[in-house]
This record gives sequence, structure tokens and C-alpha cells, in this order.
Amino acid sequence: MAKKSQHKGTGLVYSSEFGQMCPGCNHPVGKCICQQKSSLPKSDGIVRLMRETKGRKGKGVTLIGGLPLKEEGLKKLAKALKQKCGSGGSVKNGLIEIQGDHRDMLEKELTGLGYKVKQAGG
Repeated sequence: MAKKSQHKGTGLVYSSEFGQMCPGCNHPVGKCICQQKSSLPKSDGIVRLMRETKGRKGKGVTLIGGLPLKEEGLKKLAKALKQKCGSGGSVKNGLIEIQGDHRDMLEKELTGLGYKVKQAGG
């Protein structure tokens, strides 16, 4: 028999069939999918710097990929790198986009932070 939580809207907290339930995803604690989402993206340990103009009407951006950081860490690093370059940018799909061609400056900065950096693409 399942017991409901005292708090409204929190869902199932215990099931006699499965035991403890995760309050975030309502799955058994052993098969919780909440923790899987927050894991770090898989990478080979090399940060890649790329220059791309595709889909930007000829305007170039520098893409930084392969960083072993979660979304919050990527946003903080992107903010610091944009300030260092003096340009704008964003974080999309695990990539940091910085407006303009700043590959050389970014390579020095990321190497100084302890990352193994490689320039990729044209």
C-alpha cells in the first residue's frame, strides 16, 4: 500500500512494492532518473576551440566544446571568458559561443585554467 506525503503535490514517498521513492521523479530510489540528468557530459579531456560562421550571415563565432562542466559551471566560465575577450556570447547545447575570432586568447586562458586545449576546424 502506498502512502502519500503530508505536503500537497510532492507525490509518492514510499511504496510497499519498491520501498523508498525519489520525491523528484517518483521512481524507486535505486532506479532514480534525477541523478542521471545531472551527471557530467562525457568527454575525452580535450577542450576544442572552433571558429564557425555557418547560419550567422557571415559573422564568425568561437565555439568552445568538450568542457567537463555542468550547465552552471559553463555559464560562469562563459561569463569570465566573454569579459576577458570584451565581446558577447552564450551557452547552447553544452557549447560556449563567443562572438568573434578569439581562439588564441581563449587558448591561453583555458590552458592557464588547467585544461588541455586544441584548436579544431578551419
